[in-house]
Amino acid sequence: QVQLVESGGGLVQTRGSLRLSCAASGRPFSFYAMGWFRQAPGKEREFVAGIGLNAYSTGYAESVKGRFTISRDNAKSTVYLQMNDLTPADTAVYYCAAGRGPAYSDRTNYFSSWGQGTQVTVSS
Repeated sequence: QVQLVESGGGLVQTRGSLRLSCAASGRPFSFYAMGWFRQAPGKEREFVAGIGLNAYSTGYAESVKGRFTISRDNAKSTVYLQMNDLTPADTAVYYCAAGRGPAYSDRTNYFSSWGQGTQVTVSS
């Protein structure tokens, strides 16, 4: 079992930046992929970014490509999401999740542990 705690959310203006962090504990961090998802009010939870054990193995939703960067620090058991050029469409609760294996996925059912989420609000 993995416990995940997100931080770094908040209120930012359009074109601003935020960096989300997710600290993991429990199962050794270097054993599994990580992902970031988000859920806006009235919408389904959607994939944002994923990273495998190999930090060069990453994937992004089309809507965030070129603006968001996922990274991980295995020594700190932490995954990050750097978000640049934010727009109101990025407003959502952001969740980090631990995968069942070493490769990342964009499917929610691939992830076995979830954090409680951090709110990101982008004002126009």
